[in-house]
Amino acid sequence: MIRTLQQNDFKAVLLLGEQVHGQGYMDMDELTAIYHKGIKNGINANFVAIENDELLGFRLTYAAGKWQQDQWCTVALWGVNFDDVCYFKSNTIAEHGRGKGLGGQLLQASKEAVIVQGAKAGVSHLWQQSPNNAAVRYFTKAGGQLIKQHPQRWHQRHVGEDYICVLCGADCHCVACEMLLVF
Repeated sequence: MIRTLQQNDFKAVLLLGEQVHGQGYMDMDELTAIYHKGIKNGINANFVAIENDELLGFRLTYAAGKWQQDQWCTVALWGVNFDDVCYFKSNTIAEHGRGKGLGGQLLQASKEAVIVQGAKAGVSHLWQQSPNNAAVRYFTKAGGQLIKQHPQRWHQRHVGEDYICVLCGADCHCVACEMLLVF
């Protein structure tokens, strides 16, 4: 079942985020801020996948106009006004939930919500080193186009010393694929 993220899901989201992405991936204050950035015009663009009362995945999304451009956004190559673009922050699936199409379902739910909010496109930085490069594959399947690759996007000097990557440890060299999905 795909449904909107609720605040009583936060502890499970934090736990799953650390299991999949690494220690220090996100804390409660950050998740709370992300949650609020995903709500616009009373519409929540954050979703979870639940099976048998267990959280199998989550999609966190910033509504268009509710997030800040940073050095990893190549806006000049988007062909869409920055203020009309939402940010697909994180799509995370538990290992035993993979291969069920949940990533695509969560993305579709967020996409439908942000379109109603008024977005014309969505951008994301996808984890190229995800298992079997699933992140880039599912986003490409949904229509996403590669804009630019950003090596070391999640390196500790950029995201903070508390982050420990599940693949690289304390010296993350994973690549972020900046991808755009136009609606």
